[in-house]
Amino acid sequence: MVWLPSIPSELPAGCRRLTGVSPGAGATALRNRWQSPALPTPDCLLVLASTRSAEVPGISAAGCTAAARRTTALADAELLIHGPGVPPRWPLPPLPAGVSPALISRVVAETIPLNLQVAALGLAIEPPFPHLRFEAPRHGPARCISGGAAMDPERVDQLIHRGTRMGRNLRRPLVLAECVPGGTTTALAVLTGLGLPVTQLVSGSALHPPMALKQELVAEGLSAIAPGTTDPQALLAAVGDPFQALTMGVLLGAVERDQPILLAGGSQMVAVLALALAALPAHQRQLLCHRVMLGTTAWLATESLESATGSSSLEALLLRLEQHFGIALEAYAAGLRFSHSRHQQLRDFESGYVKEGVGAGGLALLAALRGVDHGTLLQGCDDAMDRLLQAQGRRPPAP
Repeated sequence: MVWLPSIPSELPAGCRRLTGVSPGAGATALRNRWQSPALPTPDCLLVLASTRSAEVPGISAAGCTAAARRTTALADAELLIHGPGVPPRWPLPPLPAGVSPALISRVVAETIPLNLQVAALGLAIEPPFPHLRFEAPRHGPARCISGGAAMDPERVDQLIHRGTRMGRNLRRPLVLAECVPGGTTTALAVLTGLGLPVTQLVSGSALHPPMALKQELVAEGLSAIAPGTTDPQALLAAVGDPFQALTMGVLLGAVERDQPILLAGGSQMVAVLALALAALPAHQRQLLCHRVMLGTTAWLATESLESATGSSSLEALLLRLEQHFGIALEAYAAGLRFSHSRHQQLRDFESGYVKEGVGAGGLALLAALRGVDHGTLLQGCDDAMDRLLQAQGRRPPAP
């Protein structure tokens, strides 16, 4: 049963604010909109996209090989759409440990009402399920960012334009999620290109993200464009990916609509927001932030990539975003944890093998805001893992 908190302004137990010391009236009002019993059923848009950057050896753990990473987005989307008990057309790629965070997103989608839609951009293989199409499949994956020419400028313009039109036409609250193998590398690239000092703050899917490799690719890509280029569209064409272009447009269009948007993710969502803020005139930047809230997982929110500070890298990244653009942002971590799960694959999240993806953190936060306790979500994830193992022909462990 879903219950709603008696005092909507209270943050659900276990959840944590990642920005600022305490929320102001505007922040509380934004969060209350997501908690309100009058909230219309939100739209949830999962954007699948691909970049050849993901095929660089060692760059990503969203699949153990470059070949596996070409179908990761399809497999994650099938798990979210059909659930763990349905044999997929594209099985989940092998991971070093853990399981796809799409499992969490699926459990949330089974627990609270959502209007789920999937968009596919530049995938190497056409999805076998219904999906939104914002461009012709012939465009294919974005090129590796090391060449400084990831996408044709015309493609970027078209995706931003179509995303802006979507944002202007929002009629309900929107949850934005993504699955883009290699996307943290493109996130690092555009954030660096915009002038933010984030070299050691952007995580990745691996237990120990290959920071030096990511920085090398970013430096190569940015060196191929005119020095000092900070124009968002130029940076997207040089070192971005299709997901970033489309969702930047959605945020730009949403400035004109009074609909709340939940960015369900981590550094990739920070990069999209930074691109939109850079494209807006200064007087509209905080207006956008009054519409937007970021939600992520507890595992990503507690990760520290700068061992000297010992602080949360994501919190440091968010602070630098706020300082760079002179805005105040609402960002929260969900309280869902897996230390007491029956399954090793879920307990692996606690060791950092899986951190975020497919909207898991934002959707878990939304479930908490809608009154679903973490124990209920944990039980749901354990049960979903049972079904997944059974579908894969493996017997789940005894409780």
